[in-house]
Amino acid sequence: MSILSSEISSLLDKAVAGDRLTPEEGLALLQSHDLAAIGAAANAVTMRLHPEPFRTYNIDRNINYTNACTAVCDFCAFYRPPDHPEVYVLPIETLLKKIEETVELGGDQILLQGGLHPKLPLEWYEDTLRTLRKHFPQINIHGFSPPEIHHFTKISKLPLKTVLERLKDAGLGSLPGGGGEILVDRVRKEITRGKVLTDDWLNVMRVWHELGGRSTATMMFGHVETLAERIEHLERVRQLQDETGGFTAFICWTFQPDHTDMAHIPPAGAFEYLKTQAVSRLYLNNVPNIQSSWVTQGEKVGQMALLFGANDMGSLMIEENVVSQAGTVHHLTVEGIRRCIENVGYIPRQRNVFYNYIDQAAEYRPEQLVPVLPILQP
Repeated sequence: MSILSSEISSLLDKAVAGDRLTPEEGLALLQSHDLAAIGAAANAVTMRLHPEPFRTYNIDRNINYTNACTAVCDFCAFYRPPDHPEVYVLPIETLLKKIEETVELGGDQILLQGGLHPKLPLEWYEDTLRTLRKHFPQINIHGFSPPEIHHFTKISKLPLKTVLERLKDAGLGSLPGGGGEILVDRVRKEITRGKVLTDDWLNVMRVWHELGGRSTATMMFGHVETLAERIEHLERVRQLQDETGGFTAFICWTFQPDHTDMAHIPPAGAFEYLKTQAVSRLYLNNVPNIQSSWVTQGEKVGQMALLFGANDMGSLMIEENVVSQAGTVHHLTVEGIRRCIENVGYIPRQRNVFYNYIDQAAEYRPEQLVPVLPILQP
């Protein structure tokens, strides 16, 4: 066994035992090519944190209420400058119709996100939330990423806490981790202009958590960041989670370059995705759940992610507009998601954003859950 392999083996043993990795140790894992060993360790950690025979998914719809955006993100194929002829703001009737369709498909949540619109006042967002809650009180509104919230403070000239309190009172249920990309200012300044930097992104989450709210954290990697900067991103998430405990889950995915101003960057493949997700599971020892990103990776790699640290298949994603604009279009039905979970030996359960089960557990015989894919062992 090589010295590097001995070092990696020791680090993996440490993480599996529940001890916290240092940034230097996390970087060593990302620099390693021992994918199977890293995946097995991440799987062991997941089985320790989630010994139950279930793996989860949810049903929601990503509604992009506007594509107008004052920020310029080189990686985004979705946004349009505010004066562009293709700019839209969805009318309330369209929003209600989309939610109605989501409910009919068994959904309990909408993911409501948009660009940084320069003219919509805070009252527009409050009125929208109140109307949606009035018509669909059973639906959780998982809405407005930190860049949007930070933008709202600029438009309204109000303190962050006041903005979040008003949105919460109007019906906002939880915050998505969108706009995180890489939480390192060097990277953020290189790939975007006019958008929130690292400390303010994290502070939106901090204040929301202090108000009793819950949110998810994300990472989009595989572009201009270094491996050390991926670890710095994970470290910032871990530090805030130590402080607030407000993140319910972490989701990472690879940059989708097609039709963007960064199309010259070769896409990161499944190897890099699975390794980075596995290292995320090992590093984020205080974040309870890791989501697979089948939306960007496709069904098979998304399923494999359940053996590389993920305990959740993510969302059915009835509607998705941002990644699809970059040419990445993967589709799964509820039956397909459940099959993916069953084929790696687990019982599928529908959950909400807070990771509470919202279905009845079906009866399964053990022989029904013999994995089609091999379960990785540490």
